[in-house]
Amino acid sequence: MTVRVLVADDQEMVRTALRLVIDRREGLMVVGEAGDGEQAVARAAELRPDVVLMDIRMPGTTGVEATRRITGCWPGPGPAPRVLVLTTFDLDEYVHAALRAGAAGFLLKNSSPDRLAEAVRAVAAGEAVLAPDITRRLIDTVTALPAGLLPGPAPAARPDRTELSRLLTARELEVLVLVGRGLSNARIAAALSLSEATVKSRLNRILTRLGLENRVQAALLVHGDGQAPRVGRDGE
Repeated sequence: MTVRVLVADDQEMVRTALRLVIDRREGLMVVGEAGDGEQAVARAAELRPDVVLMDIRMPGTTGVEATRRITGCWPGPGPAPRVLVLTTFDLDEYVHAALRAGAAGFLLKNSSPDRLAEAVRAVAAGEAVLAPDITRRLIDTVTALPAGLLPGPAPAARPDRTELSRLLTARELEVLVLVGRGLSNARIAAALSLSEATVKSRLNRILTRLGLENRVQAALLVHGDGQAPRVGRDGE
């Protein structure tokens, strides 16, 4: 099945480069382009892509607002496209806002073509992509916000290390640690000799048991005190 991609960026040169990279990958196809956030919303509704590759900073309607409108006000039928945000991060103070707006992942604009293709496929498959090279900085940005602006449950409600060991199995703790390192489900599966389906199932169970909404919150939990949780419970 071909993953249909909409590229939204205010620079034509960037859109052209992204189109070339994506169209040359098997199973990926660019179905349209947008030069700003308003166009991205309109083209997404018109073309119904699987993934929108969204620049954060665009004139007029920003990538953050476009993401919010696409993910939160989707006219249907069918599910809303998944939004993969492209960011330089050092300049993008809106990254945490895009997260709250419903973005499924973040990728640096200087990522390799293979990494870009992998991220598009992962997002299309329902994963939330956190590139390892921006995970730490994203976590620092979000955790520096006032408590009322943090995504998910308040810090006091988040489980401590002892409670993590009680709530999760040893294998689930291993999965949680690798999520905190920014690994995709495919890479976690390879690292732990599991299938991707098994990793996805375990991650869903982890989120449910810890009262979290997505893997970004899971990564925040892992890095909450700068230490990864220790494995403290036997079993799968």
